[in-house]
Amino acid sequence: MIDMRDLMEKNHLIMVIAAVVLIAAAMLVIPSSQTETNTEITVSAGAGMTESFTEIEQEFEAQHPDVDVNLNFAGSGSLRMQIEAGAPIDVFASASQKHMDILESEQLIDADTRHDFAENSLVMIVPRSGGNKIMSLEDLTDGSVTKIAIGDPEVAPVGRYAKGALEEASLWDDVSEKLIYAETVKQVLVYVENGDVDAGFVYMTDAMSSDMDEIDVVAQIPVTTSIIFPIAIVSSSAEKQASREFIDYVLSDEGKDIFVKYGYTVTDEN
Repeated sequence: MIDMRDLMEKNHLIMVIAAVVLIAAAMLVIPSSQTETNTEITVSAGAGMTESFTEIEQEFEAQHPDVDVNLNFAGSGSLRMQIEAGAPIDVFASASQKHMDILESEQLIDADTRHDFAENSLVMIVPRSGGNKIMSLEDLTDGSVTKIAIGDPEVAPVGRYAKGALEEASLWDDVSEKLIYAETVKQVLVYVENGDVDAGFVYMTDAMSSDMDEIDVVAQIPVTTSIIFPIAIVSSSAEKQASREFIDYVLSDEGKDIFVKYGYTVTDEN
C-alpha cells in the first residue's frame, strides 16, 4: 500500500529543492544595468502575508528607490527548509515562532535582528453556499460534515494552530479522517471559497482578504499558543544594510499601519 504521508513528504522535498533552484536562477538573470545601480534583497514570508507584504514592498521601494525587493511566499516550514538548503534569501518573516526558533538554533539567522512584528488570530470559515449549519468546533463531528481543510501541520503553521485547538477540544481523533491537508493557508481559503470542503481553518487576515460573498466566518478559535509573527535577517545575506532597512520599515509606524489595515494586531516591539 502506498504511504500517502511519505509520498507527500517526498513531493514536498522536491518542491523545496525546486524552489531553491528557481530562486537562485532568478538572481542570475537580473539585467546587469539593474544590478549596477540597485541593491536587491529577497524577502521570504508566510503565504498568509501576501497582501500585507506586497504593500510593504511597494511603500518601502518608494522610499528606497535604490533597493529592489523580491518577495517569496510559501508555507513557513517550506521557507525554513529553503533557507536550510542554502537559498539566497535575505529576510525571513515567519507565521510561526517554531520555524524561526529552529533557524536561530542552527545559527542561520542573525538573532539580534529578530523582532516580533504582528499578531494574528485563527478562525473557522465555511462556504456561504454550503448547506451545513456549522457554528462551532463540535459541529465538525456531525456526520453531514465530510471534508475539513487544514494546513499541513508540518509545513503550514496555520495547520499546527488548528491541530492544537482541535486537540485541546478533544476533537482531533473524531475529525482526523475528514481532514484535507493544504500546503498553505491560501490553499485552505481557496478550498472553502470554491465549496470543495465543508469548513476550513485560516487566519483572520486571510478571511478578510477573501471575497466575503463566498465565505462566512463562523467562529474565532482559541489557540494554545499566541499567533505572533517574527522577522529576522538570514545569516548568509550579502545585503545586511538593505535588509535591516527593510525590517526597520516593517517595524515603523507606517509599516504597522499597513498590518492593521489587513487585520493584524501589531506589537510594540522595536
